[in-house]
Amino acid sequence: MKNVSTVTVDTSRQGVLGRLYIFAILGGLAVTLRHLLRNLFGQKDVATIQYPEERREYSERTRGRHILTTRDDGSLRCVACYMCETACPADCITIVAEEDPEATVEWEKKALSFEIDLLRCVFCGYCVDACPKQALIMSRQHEMAFTTRDEAVVGIEELKQKGPIEDEDLGYRPYY
Repeated sequence: MKNVSTVTVDTSRQGVLGRLYIFAILGGLAVTLRHLLRNLFGQKDVATIQYPEERREYSERTRGRHILTTRDDGSLRCVACYMCETACPADCITIVAEEDPEATVEWEKKALSFEIDLLRCVFCGYCVDACPKQALIMSRQHEMAFTTRDEAVVGIEELKQKGPIEDEDLGYRPYY
């Protein structure tokens, strides 16, 4: 058997006041009171903003809500290649493909359904990076509120571009 050396540490005995933590509690109350008085009587460098009236400025590369872009004729650019679905680390994109009867190439597909669960999405932008047709981009709109889980799963109609791309408040786009 191995001989193990031990170290004995003598702890000083605390008095009654030390064991009740009176000074620690009073110190914490002093910090709280100091913050309260500073916030009440006009600290100028407060980090808190008055949200509905004041809006914080975010970067031009902010990753917000997704947009499915369209061609000039109004059809989706998405060819249902599943690259965005594969690249998504949160596994929040679901695509169902069908053959495109109006395509010039016989094997071209189009998205029958394209859904993104925004509650699972981490807004990383990997889906935008993976898209070879630049069919999926992200806007700077980050304020989204849902009352049910079903509202958070958005499909083609909610994701589709609603006008000229220049009118959109575009966020993260790796190729532009």
